[in-house]
Amino acid sequence: MATSDGPAVIAPTRFAAGFNRAAMWLARHGVSLLGSRVLEVRGRSSGEPRTTVVNLMRLDDGTTFLVAPRGITQWVKNVRALPDGRVTTVLGRRREEWVAAELTEPDEAVPALRHYLQKWAWEVGAFFPPGISAKSPDAELAALVGRKPVFRLTPARAA
Repeated sequence: MATSDGPAVIAPTRFAAGFNRAAMWLARHGVSLLGSRVLEVRGRSSGEPRTTVVNLMRLDDGTTFLVAPRGITQWVKNVRALPDGRVTTVLGRRREEWVAAELTEPDEAVPALRHYLQKWAWEVGAFFPPGISAKSPDAELAALVGRKPVFRLTPARAA
């Protein structure tokens, strides 16, 4: 599904796919690039583990988020289909179990989107509509809720 603001999913270029492979290799070997982790999520059809590299965003208060800047990708569809929301992030030998909950209300998602853009616009800004930035008005960021999914991650042991 495409909108006037672009496609529902933005496929990686060859360069981006190569960069993602390198970031995944580094994360698997314990090296994080500004918060990168390997995300493991159970496939919605196969039930088999699926992996992708993501930017894990931790705020000063300890709240942790995942944002899908490319839109409603396969990993987003898989997380949405999980009955218990359980996902795993991996950095080297460290595995963290989480419960992912999608933020569908703008008052919750907009601050996370704004922080994400403040931190990673240099990397992901091209995946957002022209003119959208961390300084955009709340209403412009609110229009992205659901199309640029935001998930709050709670440690599984605390859930």
